[in-house]
Amino acid sequence: MAAAVKPIEDRRLLGIGLVLFGYLTFAIIDSCAKWMMQRGIPPMEVVFIRYFGQFVLVLALLAPQTGPVAMVRSRRIGLEIIRALCLLGSTVANFIAITYIPLTVTGSINFTAPLVVCALSVPLLGEHVGWRRWLAILVGFAGVLIIVRPGTAEFHPAMLLSVLCVLFTSTYFILTRKLAGVDGSATQQFYAAGVSTLCLVPFAFGGWVWPSSLETWIPFIAIGTFAMIGHQAVTVAHRFAPASVLAPFNYVLIVYLTASSWLVFNQPPDASIFIGAPIVIASGLYIWMRERQLARSVVAKPVRQD
Repeated sequence: MAAAVKPIEDRRLLGIGLVLFGYLTFAIIDSCAKWMMQRGIPPMEVVFIRYFGQFVLVLALLAPQTGPVAMVRSRRIGLEIIRALCLLGSTVANFIAITYIPLTVTGSINFTAPLVVCALSVPLLGEHVGWRRWLAILVGFAGVLIIVRPGTAEFHPAMLLSVLCVLFTSTYFILTRKLAGVDGSATQQFYAAGVSTLCLVPFAFGGWVWPSSLETWIPFIAIGTFAMIGHQAVTVAHRFAPASVLAPFNYVLIVYLTASSWLVFNQPPDASIFIGAPIVIASGLYIWMRERQLARSVVAKPVRQD
């Protein structure tokens, strides 16, 4: 039988704490990746290390708890594989992008993911999105244009990879929503890490480069550990608190990324980030608040969703 799915508990402060910690690990993952690639480690090798390390830890730590057979058995294996490929695509695009542009830029662009999820929920989930939320989506993308500045000297083609990352990430989130309550966190971690590791094997070992210093060995070893811990923390957080409670805390990631970009890589945010990022974040928060309002209205009485 498939691994048991643990029941939902109402422990919201714990869920919020886990999300805040999980997004800190995500910022560390991006920082480790950027550090290694700046020191000559090929991007595909870095992506492989990230997923291989996570996969080893999933097998070592989670398989004994759930049982290896139960962990592998999925009720929707096709969705698990597609979800894993979307996560892999987002990581490849993001890691290559952060080689060329600051973490603050990639992070700000990635905050459009809730907007894209809202837009994609129409064709993929059959949900209705009214004109207010469509307007918020357009305003959010206007904020991205302020950050990207197409047609100017500040525009870098790697920014397009961040946009591609958002598309993959948004599809990943939608598939995660479809798998909620279907497969347990151990099964989802197994496929997310295992499928990606398997796909990367043909690309990772061509021109393999070992770290040449201790300061590069540390992120080389740590990146997979942080990946496993971070994804587990965020997954478990949704068992303790509703997504509607946790969603606003996603934006703390920009604080983490800004601190790392400034302190570690000496790349402080420029004016476009201070203007564009708040627009993107405000649009995402409006969509979140509007969806909560509609959800409460539906519970009270049916209303027109606009």
